[in-house]
Amino acid sequence: MKKALLLLLLLFPILVFSQAMEGRIRYLVTHNWAKKIESVDYLSKQQRERSSYMAGNRWVWKSYNNLFFNETQSKFEESEEKAEPEDEGGYSWRKEVFFLKRDYAKNVQYDGRTILGKTYLIEDTLEAPKWRILNDLKEVAGHVCMKAFLQDTVRKQKIVAWFAQDIPHNGGPEDFFGLPGMILEVDVNDGAMTLTADLIELKKLGTELDPPAKLKGKKIKRVDYDQIVKDHIKQRKAEEEPWFWGIRYI
Repeated sequence: MKKALLLLLLLFPILVFSQAMEGRIRYLVTHNWAKKIESVDYLSKQQRERSSYMAGNRWVWKSYNNLFFNETQSKFEESEEKAEPEDEGGYSWRKEVFFLKRDYAKNVQYDGRTILGKTYLIEDTLEAPKWRILNDLKEVAGHVCMKAFLQDTVRKQKIVAWFAQDIPHNGGPEDFFGLPGMILEVDVNDGAMTLTADLIELKKLGTELDPPAKLKGKKIKRVDYDQIVKDHIKQRKAEEEPWFWGIRYI
C-alpha cells in the first residue's frame, strides 16, 4: 500500500501535465551588468571600468517574461507585469517588437525581433541547440530538474539550463529548447543573466499563442539574423565597447 502511494506521488506531476499540457510559465529575468561587463574578454581593465561607469549605479535589474505553450507550440515574449518598481531617474526601456513563436510539430520558428532600430520577421526551420546533458539535479519552481550545458561561440557565453522531465515538452525561454523536458531555468555566464520560472499556470489559452496582427518588418531567415548579430559584435569589438550595448544579451 505504501509503495503504491509513493509511486502515485511520484507520477502525479506527470499525470497532471499529460492531461493539461497548456498554460503559461512566468520567468523572472535578472540582469547583472557588472558580470556582463566582466565577461567581455576583449576589454582592458580601464575599459571595463569606463563601461561600468556608463552603466550607472544600478547593477542589477529584473523583469518578467512569459512562455505560453500547448502540446506542440510555444511563444515567448516580454510580460506587462513589473518585477520591481520603476525608479525615477532609472533606466527607461522602449517597448520593441519581440516574440519567439515555435511550432515543434511542424519544426518551424516564427519570430519578431527589433535589433538596432529595425524590426525583422524571421520564419525558418527549427534547429535545436547542441546540448550536453549532465547528471546534476536541483529544484526549480517545485520540479526536480536536470542540468544541461551549451557553449555559444558567437557571443562567447556559457549557457547552463535546468529542465524538468516531468513536464514532457521540449520548449523553453528565449532561443533555448530541444531538451527532454521543459526548461525552467537558464544561467548565462555564471549569473550575468538568469531566467528562472517562478510561476507555472496550467490553463486553457485563448489567443496567447497567436503572433501580433498586422506586424510590419523585413522578412529574413535565421542565418541572416545571426549574421546581423555577428557584424554588430565585430563592430563593437573594433570600437572597444561591450557588444551588448544596443542588442539583447541572448
